[in-house]
Amino acid sequence: MIGPWLRLARDTTLLAMEAQTVIGLRLGQIALGHGSLAENQLMVSEKVLAWAEAAATVATGGSPHKVVRGYRKKVRANTKRLRLL
Repeated sequence: MIGPWLRLARDTTLLAMEAQTVIGLRLGQIALGHGSLAENQLMVSEKVLAWAEAAATVATGGSPHKVVRGYRKKVRANTKRLRLL
């Protein structure tokens, strides 16, 4: 019974840590003058799209675990992409 909650807590904690990596990468690029308008617009549009996807998942009966997994997948993709810039 407590197992699913512990997994959700773990995954949410990992999401928070991974998101901080993306924030650090983006801020570092901005500080070095490598930030671009396109990256800034992507950052905002990604958040709106991710929120809409999460809302649709919950509205159609999806679990919080599924929402967190989706966010983590997007954050990992951003980390990979930003490390290549």
